[in-house]
Amino acid sequence: MSAWRKYLLLPRLIRLSRSAPKDRPLAWDRYWAGITATGPGGEVLWDAGTDHEFLGYRDILLRHLDPMLPVVDVGCGHGSFTRSLAGIFSEAIGVDISRHAVARAADESAGIGNIRFDVRDMTAPGAAAGLVDGPANVFVRGVLHVLTPEDQAALAENLRVLAGDEGTVFLAETNFQGNPVEYVTHLGATRHSIPAPLERAIRGLPMPGHFGPKERSLALPPAAWNLLEEGAVAIETNPVTGVERQSRVPGYVAALRPRRESVQASSPQAEAG
Repeated sequence: MSAWRKYLLLPRLIRLSRSAPKDRPLAWDRYWAGITATGPGGEVLWDAGTDHEFLGYRDILLRHLDPMLPVVDVGCGHGSFTRSLAGIFSEAIGVDISRHAVARAADESAGIGNIRFDVRDMTAPGAAAGLVDGPANVFVRGVLHVLTPEDQAALAENLRVLAGDEGTVFLAETNFQGNPVEYVTHLGATRHSIPAPLERAIRGLPMPGHFGPKERSLALPPAAWNLLEEGAVAIETNPVTGVERQSRVPGYVAALRPRRESVQASSPQAEAG
């Protein structure tokens, strides 16, 4: 599609996006309530239906995350990454803001002994409390780039509490450098048609942003976090068009640990003193 013709999509994108609820918890729960199929050929835009992307993360996870600690999968959706994590870590806990997502994740994970799911808004104050007994690793894939800077900071505080003084946080986020029209055309939208999983996301969810080193340094500032590793990655989406490049979005990965002094400053003992 030529550079200017793609913008003929804009009026249709505006019409579609008007139906998305402004309330974030409602938007995500309504989205997951309408999903009837996941995995290969399913309806979820960011579900490639394979473990290929996860296997690309395995080495960095093993370098920095202690497998003897539990891992919390924040924004678990239907639990595909939670199930992969359960094969590495002592326990995998998937959390999502949507009760419909959590119900589907639990159903699709039946029979896996070291996995559980919980409904939580991890941007809410105190949301980390009681989720795990002691420090944990945290896995975040495709969450921060759909949050406002204020919610990113709130999530980071809960990640810090979860990790404590022994856990590590792993982030994988889309970092597409372009406007919304360029983003949806990259994923296969044309002025004649929009792939169904993409149209479902446009209709039901807030338009995403991007998340890279600059956004990470603001949401998880160096004063509070030690950056262990970062780099570029391809985030894999539902291969709806059959064109490989259209199902791979430029992304960003990072592994971080809270600085010990920041953990101690936020501990209950420090607050009581």
